[in-house]
Amino acid sequence: MKHRKFAILFLALVLVLSLLAGCGNTSNSTPETQQPTSIVADGSSTSENAEQESKVDENQAAAEQLLLELEGTYQELWPVVLADEYNQLWLDTSAELVGEENAEGAVEKMTSMVTGTVTGEEAVEAYKDGNMAYCCEFLQDVEQFIFNGTTISGVDKEGNELFSHSYHYVGMEEIRGLYVYESDDKDSGEFTYFCIAPDTMETTQHIEFRYGSNLDALGQYDAGNYAYWLASGISVDHTEEDVENCIILFCTENLSE
Repeated sequence: MKHRKFAILFLALVLVLSLLAGCGNTSNSTPETQQPTSIVADGSSTSENAEQESKVDENQAAAEQLLLELEGTYQELWPVVLADEYNQLWLDTSAELVGEENAEGAVEKMTSMVTGTVTGEEAVEAYKDGNMAYCCEFLQDVEQFIFNGTTISGVDKEGNELFSHSYHYVGMEEIRGLYVYESDDKDSGEFTYFCIAPDTMETTQHIEFRYGSNLDALGQYDAGNYAYWLASGISVDHTEEDVENCIILFCTENLSE
């Protein structure tokens, strides 16, 4: 699977960045909201219906497998990979791609775009004239997320459980390729839906996801309650190699021509 990570974060980069569009486009136009996948038979031929059903089955199988591969506990990604001890790796990797004279500026620009501090309508107002940045933090006071089979839970800084629900696949966000899961429990609040990218520690050394109470709003990236926000995580059991590979991947995807 081609790595398409971090792509929705940086369309506003001017520098020499040529950003990937694999997970969707964060232009100033509001993307079409994606609803859970369903089979629509209006006038479709039998073969077309069968093809649609096969695709749905394939997506569901992949979604179920993804939850299994995500098993573990995750903390926020960026405080880990932006630690001072990795500064030189950022610079060296960027220099290989854009030259030593451009490396420092490239790193500063890239990292500034994933360390935003505002989301939702506040972010929409703040970025109305451009110079956007994404917030990649965990919201709702979650310090760590735990994936265990079909169960997703979260704890705060003191280790107190904030939520724990089982989830089932309900569809795809086709534009960005996120798998959409819905809680099996009523009144799950801001943890009713999870929209999760097909990333794992094995493939990209990080994960990306969004969660909330309104699926329509979660389908928008530059408007609404979840604007300019994409949670990014890394396993609490990450290795030094995981961190290094994650940095190299990020630089390569965003600085390569």
